[in-house]
Amino acid sequence: MVTTDAASDDRQLRGTPVVPGLAYGPALLVRTEVAEQAISAYGDGGHADADAALAAYDTAAAAVAEGFEAKAGRASGAAAEVLTASAGLARDKGLRGGVKKRLGSGEDLIAAVRGSVEQFVGVFTSMGGLMAERATDLKDIEKRVVARLVGEPEPGVQLPDEPAVLVAEDLAPADTAGLDPAVVLALVTERGGSTSHTAIIARQLGLPCIVGVAGALELAAGSPVLVDGVAGTVATGVDPDEARRLVEEDRVLRAELESWTGPAETTDGTRVKVLANVADGESAAAAAAGPVEGVGLFRTELSFLNRKDEPSVEEQADIYAAVLDPFEGRYVVVRTLDAGSDKPIAFATHEGEENPALGVRGLRLSFDNPGLLERQLDGIARAAERTGTETWVMAPMVATVAEARDFAEQVRGRGLKAGVMVEVPSAALLAHRMLEAVDFLSIGTNDLTQYAMATDRMATDLAHLTDPWQPAVLQLVAITAEAGKQAGKPVGVCGEAAADPLLALVLVGMGITSLSMAAAAVRPVGAQLSRVSMDTCERAAEAALAAPDPLTARDAVRALLG
Repeated sequence: MVTTDAASDDRQLRGTPVVPGLAYGPALLVRTEVAEQAISAYGDGGHADADAALAAYDTAAAAVAEGFEAKAGRASGAAAEVLTASAGLARDKGLRGGVKKRLGSGEDLIAAVRGSVEQFVGVFTSMGGLMAERATDLKDIEKRVVARLVGEPEPGVQLPDEPAVLVAEDLAPADTAGLDPAVVLALVTERGGSTSHTAIIARQLGLPCIVGVAGALELAAGSPVLVDGVAGTVATGVDPDEARRLVEEDRVLRAELESWTGPAETTDGTRVKVLANVADGESAAAAAAGPVEGVGLFRTELSFLNRKDEPSVEEQADIYAAVLDPFEGRYVVVRTLDAGSDKPIAFATHEGEENPALGVRGLRLSFDNPGLLERQLDGIARAAERTGTETWVMAPMVATVAEARDFAEQVRGRGLKAGVMVEVPSAALLAHRMLEAVDFLSIGTNDLTQYAMATDRMATDLAHLTDPWQPAVLQLVAITAEAGKQAGKPVGVCGEAAADPLLALVLVGMGITSLSMAAAAVRPVGAQLSRVSMDTCERAAEAALAAPDPLTARDAVRALLG
């Protein structure tokens, strides 16, 4: 949304806030295209034959992959993972095979590269979820390979000499992962959603970030803009002194938040468990050093994305023990394989599904392959016994009470606490009955939002619908939290919504008992909770639930906090 002051040229653009914080500086507009003049001059490349053209492609693709790997070596965490995945995609044999086939049919090299990429973009987009996100990666790889072929520098973000606000239509993983917070003050994109690569890496870097900002590229290059990563606004024409005052106030506040050491407790004594999301032993050890009370989401499937064969029970036990061990004296919530859809695993998932996001994924994989789940539960149980760490186990994609009951029986039979994830709206609507079968519930707001709003969470043109502040999503969360209060059992949130300090107040006000998030978000969320009373949280929940849309909901809660 864009608002204009009739008395001046001042404007305020609005989008979906992803990372909180204020920043003020000149707008650096990023356009990442290869010069058409260079492409025209290259023509058909003058290659002797299709084999020579393919050899040129191999050289260019290898150079692009090596560039990604070099950046990955200088990065860490989510940024390194994203860049490594992009390197693998640049070397993808299927992509190369598409280029070879098109060259053989008489296409020139540039057309063959573009045609092959477009084919795979269509495939990934139809798969939805995180696979749809890889369509952006592919298009970025196409531009980089073409640039290499025609002798141009690879397109992408050129870091400014002086601090600036980066404004782009969208940012490729390689661009975002290579950002330097010393010169990039904030990120503003016209496209993208709250779970995009840009959002994930912005959180890791702690950069204020707003996505889905219509008209962002219409800003005048170099014009000063004030970015508010809480309100989701990009303002021009702000008095420079006032803007700097606001930024300094925000800096002081964030410094206070970073000093928070836990535990999370409202001013009137209500405790809230703040937990970490982890993927492996390394991320678990890093999270355990912070002010968290345990792990609210151990994504087991991320350990097996590149495995062709199912690991043995003992091998699985070793992997799980590496996560459990750093949390002795605390507890870890382990999610069984959330494979399928955007996270295909060779030994588990089905091929050829027309709509994998609504197909056989998560717990559903065990319906015709019960041994897969049984062996994983055996591995988890062995790891729990070996480490002595309290272990809870939950299943993803549970849709019926019968599924919850059957899963709980298997988990309890191994001496572990059983729960299920609330991602399917039916699970939220039947939360009170789910809690008759299990010991706890954990709300995955990313998928719950996607299914409640019938919108692929990676659909950049529909980012406003995949906002967790959507009234329908908040109503489903409230129903689930109320069921937990009535049953006297814990209900947590482990989706991206938990990392939003403002939304955290709303969730706690509804009755959510734990919040699990990326380690970088723990201190801001915990500190925010410790600055307010439970009464304020409950009033924030009422205000958000009464709002007609996400924008109004955010504004209402911010007004309540003064």
